[in-house]
Amino acid sequence: MSVKLGLFTMPFHHPSRDYTAILEEDREAIVLADELDFSEVFVGEHFASWTESITSPLTFLSTVIDRTRKIRFGTGVLNLPQTHPLVVAAHAAMFDHLCRGRFIMGIGSGGLGSDMEMFNLPPADVRPHMLLESIDMVLKLWPGRFWNISLKENIWPGFKVGWVPRPYQVPHPPIALSLVAPNSLSARTAGERGWIPISGNFFHHRYLRGHWERYAEGCGQAGRRPDPSVWRVARCILVTGSNAEAEEYLADSGNGLSYYYTFFRHSFSVARKALYMIKPDPEMSDEAATVDAIKRSQVMAGSPSRVLDQLIALRDEIGHFGTLLMTGHDWDQPKLWRRSMTLLAREVMPRFQRHADATLQS
Repeated sequence: MSVKLGLFTMPFHHPSRDYTAILEEDREAIVLADELDFSEVFVGEHFASWTESITSPLTFLSTVIDRTRKIRFGTGVLNLPQTHPLVVAAHAAMFDHLCRGRFIMGIGSGGLGSDMEMFNLPPADVRPHMLLESIDMVLKLWPGRFWNISLKENIWPGFKVGWVPRPYQVPHPPIALSLVAPNSLSARTAGERGWIPISGNFFHHRYLRGHWERYAEGCGQAGRRPDPSVWRVARCILVTGSNAEAEEYLADSGNGLSYYYTFFRHSFSVARKALYMIKPDPEMSDEAATVDAIKRSQVMAGSPSRVLDQLIALRDEIGHFGTLLMTGHDWDQPKLWRRSMTLLAREVMPRFQRHADATLQS
């Protein structure tokens, strides 16, 4: 049950950067992840944002299929309330064939306010029901004939007009559900349905254990034994040659990582009304929860040994999980971020995996 290493990327960039350039940068990050034997990569979906700029993760991921060897491709996520289920079913099935079954279908109910407003989506308490209705329709489309749902007239059996493409994987790609809220009801749903739980990276780690507990409750409701090896946990990680190098980068209030937490401090304060979720201490004042304080409480940073210690402490706190998802960030310093991925894969993870294996056996 060794812990695997994956990549989760929104992706996230400063809006002043050239769109063509950042798309290529994000592709290079996935190619590098594959070279470093990352097991999987999840890419987000955002329509109305120059900061989170992938509008179609399936289109984007299709461009790196032939540039990679074995890394699995996940959507992180397809926001189902925003898209007709037929479109989701058809596009996902085609992508699963294009990548020969390397697809993990990550789904969600929507999270970017500008997208939800432009799609005129209902409130937050309604969207999870839309997600479930959508995925149920998608799953019915794949194993059966489309007219069993709504098509009655335009059916040409001899040409299979009226049939929706089915996925490469049988009966369908693995389904994953993104988790953010403390004590997430979505985590319970994932457990009940046998889906992969993915805990996001942009909130404090004190809420991760609650995700697992709700997921385990859902498994119990379905008579299924919870398996921690399916749990994906995303965290922000920067591995440097020395602790001093990491400190020098973290101290820069104008770099890409600082902009990242400036964005999420605003998002959780203004849009989500949940600044407590990213505070180092939920009882501290809003004024004390500065971008720098939030950044330092959430980023695992330093030499390989220091990051290893932080990962062990995280696992001691939340329990075993199957895949660590390193968060992809803007390559404001390409050499630093490339080396961070390499050090994490080559120096940190083998030692972390040995620790995980040893503690599971004891």
